Amino acid sequence: SVLVIGVTVASAWAVSRVAPGGWTGIVLTGVLAWPFVAARSLHEHVAAVAKPLEDGNTAAARDAVAMIVGRNPETLEAPAMARASLESLAENASDGVVAPLLWGAVFGLPGIAGYKAVNTLDSMIGYRNERYEEFGWAAARIDDLANWVPARLTGALIAAVSRARGTSFRTMLRDARAHRSPNAGWPEAAMAGALAVRLSGPRVYDGVATDDPWLNGVGGDPRPGDIWRGLRLFRRATSLFGLLLLLAALV
Repeated sequence: SVLVIGVTVASAWAVSRVAPGGWTGIVLTGVLAWPFVAARSLHEHVAAVAKPLEDGNTAAARDAVAMIVGRNPETLEAPAMARASLESLAENASDGVVAPLLWGAVFGLPGIAGYKAVNTLDSMIGYRNERYEEFGWAAARIDDLANWVPARLTGALIAAVSRARGTSFRTMLRDARAHRSPNAGWPEAAMAGALAVRLSGPRVYDGVATDDPWLNGVGGDPRPGDIWRGLRLFRRATSLFGLLLLLAALV
């Protein structure tokens, strides 16, 4: 894992060294970095779940859910699919948008490329199962460290743009640490509080039922309309972060 990350960072650093200076270099760096940010694809994949759920087409919704979560979609009913899409939206708002932009803002092209290497390795081999336990543990731990700040920042951004700002912040601070992931619980809990729905909770992975606690357990199960509301929060939160980065660059 360290070798792959090191080679990726070194390659990106070499490219950045030969890039022209001034605005030309800034634009070129932006063009090279843009494929590492998954805002548009994330929005499209989650919207692809909301539309068939809204139309009552559970078969199409299951096909769409299978594109964004690792759970068997055949075991999911409509409320569980809505929860899964919102959980994926919240978690990937951090992993796919805020984290790469933050590391890119701090370290330039090497930062954003290195982060994506970390995140990709975690997605491929960072599983806690018999096959990958010894091989993938380093990828998972490095990913946890790389996402520590971005996850909490994403939760704060979601809460900040929510109409239920206070509830979202309180839910995040109260429930985030109950999540099995040290990072995913922060944006997910903020999203749950902002939408007044419950997320996470008991589920089935690889045929094994878990007793994961609820995030915002006092909320109800999300409906298709809540997914659309979650997407609006996602757009506002990522836009706010972009604005903050722009202001920081100007300063």
